[in-house]
Amino acid sequence: MIKLLIYLAIILIGLIISPYLSGFNGYLYLAIGDYELETSLIFAVFAAILFYAVLVCIESIIVWMLNIILNSRLLPEKWRRKKARKHTLQGALALAEEDWAGAEQAMARGADKGEIPALNLLAAARAAQHQNNNQARDNYLLEAEKDPQASKAVQTTRLRYLLQQGELDQARAILDKLNPTSKSKHPVLLLALELYQVQQDWNALKLILPIIKKRNLLSQEEFEQLNTQTNLALLSSAAGKNEQELEKAWHWLSRSERKQACFIAQYALGIAQFDRKKEAIKTLLKSLKSEPNKEVLKAIVNLLTPADLDARKQIFELEKQYAENPDYQACIASLYDQSKEFRESQKWWRKACDLAPSKHYWLALAEAQEHLGEQNAALYSYRQAAFF
Repeated sequence: MIKLLIYLAIILIGLIISPYLSGFNGYLYLAIGDYELETSLIFAVFAAILFYAVLVCIESIIVWMLNIILNSRLLPEKWRRKKARKHTLQGALALAEEDWAGAEQAMARGADKGEIPALNLLAAARAAQHQNNNQARDNYLLEAEKDPQASKAVQTTRLRYLLQQGELDQARAILDKLNPTSKSKHPVLLLALELYQVQQDWNALKLILPIIKKRNLLSQEEFEQLNTQTNLALLSSAAGKNEQELEKAWHWLSRSERKQACFIAQYALGIAQFDRKKEAIKTLLKSLKSEPNKEVLKAIVNLLTPADLDARKQIFELEKQYAENPDYQACIASLYDQSKEFRESQKWWRKACDLAPSKHYWLALAEAQEHLGEQNAALYSYRQAAFF
């Protein structure tokens, strides 16, 4: 349009100034075959400009007509794409409102001619999952998986849904294909962490924990708790197999972990099963002298018998050192219970109740009092235990 205006302006200017240039007409002689043309130079210039302007107008008309013809043929396709965008928007809004039925229907309808069909199908699968429509969910995922770029996303989504559904074996098969490593994405690692815990696959969990720590996927407290649970489970499981497996699990721990009291207690309980009770007791006593850990004290009660006089004597000698520790008091009381010295155990259970009253301590005190025939005192202790 601007070009046409420019050409029109040039023509108008030419018409205006042509009378003033009548004295400078010039001469142009043009011969083409049998045709001859004689005219002034000024007229020839303006004629050429006019011809070019007409040619541009014709070109614009032809292009306009071609666009009309092509658009008329492609118009239904444009309508479908526009409709698909509308359905996708409706589906996204329905997802935000958690209208799962509406979201599934809208996303599925927008997938055919949508700009990114895989996204529509994954959203429809999510909506179907919330409606417990597993068959429709799986169909959507199969369609979305046809897009090579969406393959891993589909597998991760399928793994999550199978895990939520409780299909652990199928979920594990998919997880093994994804092969979680340090290069895996966060969702894959978190799903692996959850699945390994549900399946109690402590060996796989032990291997993935360093990656979890490096990627900061858990808080420090959560990581330490899970790491402790995993190591204790590995030691317990290995002790149930054979001595070699136990030693392997023990040396799988880091040097700092082998110094932690909870692992020492579990290891000592394990080696005691393989005719190494003296070594186990020695290990526990060595740990006890550095700190009165609750797990170590429980392990001592489980391993010692009234016949282990030397070990019992060493523990009793720590009374002054741990006089204010309720776990130590409970340990001594339990040892007296083993030898049926209920008069002494009653004293120690009472100390434990005074230092840190709990349901377990009050019940143990009540049982000792019952053995001594102190029914009123035992009834009082049972009442105290009922408050916890």
